Amino acid sequence: MTPAAHALAAIEVLSELEARRRPASQALKEWGAANRFAGSGDRARIASLIYDALRARSSIAWRMGSDTPRALILGALAFGRGQAVGAIAQAFSEGRHAPPPLDDAERAAIVSGSLDGAPDHVRGDYPEWLDASLARTFGEDRAGEGAALAHRAPLDLRVNTLKGDRDKALRELDHLRPEPTPLSPIGLRVPLTDDGRGPPVQAEPAHLKGLVEVQDEGSQLAALIAAAAPGEQVVDLCAGAGGKTLALAAQMAGRGQLYAHDSDLRRLAPLTDRATRADVRNLQIRSPRGGADVLADLEGKADLVLVDAPCTGVGTWRRNPDAKWRMRPNALQMRMGEQDAALDDAARLTRSGGRLVYVTCSLLTEENEDRVADFLARRPDFAATPPAEAAVGAGLPALARFANSAGDALLFSPRRSGTDGFFVAVLTRG
Repeated sequence: MTPAAHALAAIEVLSELEARRRPASQALKEWGAANRFAGSGDRARIASLIYDALRARSSIAWRMGSDTPRALILGALAFGRGQAVGAIAQAFSEGRHAPPPLDDAERAAIVSGSLDGAPDHVRGDYPEWLDASLARTFGEDRAGEGAALAHRAPLDLRVNTLKGDRDKALRELDHLRPEPTPLSPIGLRVPLTDDGRGPPVQAEPAHLKGLVEVQDEGSQLAALIAAAAPGEQVVDLCAGAGGKTLALAAQMAGRGQLYAHDSDLRRLAPLTDRATRADVRNLQIRSPRGGADVLADLEGKADLVLVDAPCTGVGTWRRNPDAKWRMRPNALQMRMGEQDAALDDAARLTRSGGRLVYVTCSLLTEENEDRVADFLARRPDFAATPPAEAAVGAGLPALARFANSAGDALLFSPRRSGTDGFFVAVLTRG
């Protein structure tokens, strides 16, 4: 397929998204099934173009004077990828497998479209209804933070120290040109191609043998701040597929006991195979069993409980750009209730003197500082650990500079730290 044909396909898929309001990944999968002539490389290029358009949807629409699928793809090519109007015009005139030629208004918008006078939510490429929430977190910096969330995310790997060190991983993946991550001492960053794709690292021997796992640097830092120690009793309460579970296991070096639980059995399903590949031998998976309390025997015994809470995922918009446009206020309210319940459940498991580490991949105060404040009001036997102290305790004192404005947690974001957005609060039980 030609670049023009990729653009035409991207317009078709975006039109389908507009008509049926569903995840981009689902629409792309259905388009691929209906167009078998498109190879894997073609499908990847189409997906990359669509995601580029969705990341910057508001700012593209403002500059183009239109939010049609065609305008969004034109804007992604012109403003996101820096293609000149002449090159776009030529590609859009290449016959029946290309979109219709540019009109005068489209040419003018590509040449002179700007964000002058645009409101914060347009310059930051986020839904207007979230402006007040992001202003609580970032104040006048919210447009810049939103714009950083609209950039492509890097491809980061975590080195599994149960299998080797970062130098070993660098040697085994040398052909991918990885670099050490700036903040995580166990991370690697692999360059993307010009169209935003990464190499198939999950097919690499280093991954198949458990030496590396795909994990954003921010997620690595959240697990490192939890500072699981060898010999401890550790609970990963909202384990999901187990990314942070495996990171905690590596910190524990096979000593102590690690328990992984999630309320959704399906999310836990991959963890057994992942743990085997990573050579984790001190893990118990506590799957849900109807209404049974599968963690009752751990009440008041855990040295560390990690709550990687269900959240809106605002901090991962770089990777899931369509999610920000599908997000609704009622989803935020629902997540807040789930977060309160998870914190209360974690509190009963934490021993006196133990740590409860609350993590979200959100940047909204409602899901972060507000939830911690409400929890501490309910549970005066817990206290927030100052961010600098938490960073030093994790052996990463430089992370103290990422303290939130309230001074009671750490806050990472693409603009602040070059990572996905994460909130990390360490709460100690008296």
